[in-house]
Amino acid sequence: MTDSNKSHAAQQAMTDSQSGISATSRKRSSGINLSRMRKSYALKPLAIGIASVFLSACGEEKQDAQIYTSLEDCKRDFPDAVERCDAAYKTATEEAMRTSPRFNSEYDCEYEFGANQCRTVNTNSGSVFMPFMAGFMVSQLLSPNRYYSQPLYTSYSPYSSYRSRWVTADGNVFSGDIRKRNYKVGSDTLKPKPTVNRTMKRGGFGSSVRAKSSWGSSSRKGSWGG
Repeated sequence: MTDSNKSHAAQQAMTDSQSGISATSRKRSSGINLSRMRKSYALKPLAIGIASVFLSACGEEKQDAQIYTSLEDCKRDFPDAVERCDAAYKTATEEAMRTSPRFNSEYDCEYEFGANQCRTVNTNSGSVFMPFMAGFMVSQLLSPNRYYSQPLYTSYSPYSSYRSRWVTADGNVFSGDIRKRNYKVGSDTLKPKPTVNRTMKRGGFGSSVRAKSSWGSSSRKGSWGG
């Protein structure tokens, strides 16, 4: 090795020593497929799609919804859509029969919803007690596509955690009291409720309401509806 080559090697060794790079490290780095590494860290199209769906769900746009305590109130607000009001009210009453909480005794029902707030309904398995529908919620009533309607309830019982508040058949409580009639709701609120075939004991519906309220407070930091 000439003096010139020796001098160059010495300078290279000093440079590597100062930068913390060993000859072994340089050999290892020369064996890394940088192109393959870049590809391994790139998002696949499917992953991008899933991320987009997730972000869309998180940033879901809420819909306007109105609550009516009578068919006449709906028709007054929508004089050009009285037939839609009739259909929405009919849908809500049918859904109430299918999804309303059921109790074996009038006492258990009134404990949840208040005195004189329950009715007797005859079913294939016998008589049960169900709360009266206190109102119905409609959304997109004037939409050329499908509109939405569901029954709502309230309680006048001093034992109820949702007293004077709107509550759905499956126990979701809306913010504010029953004087509030306009809300912004998400798609989950508008989904059809499950069919109820079993009766519950006194306090059972209130327990489900409290459970959902606790979950809502921790995950959404607020009540259902805005």
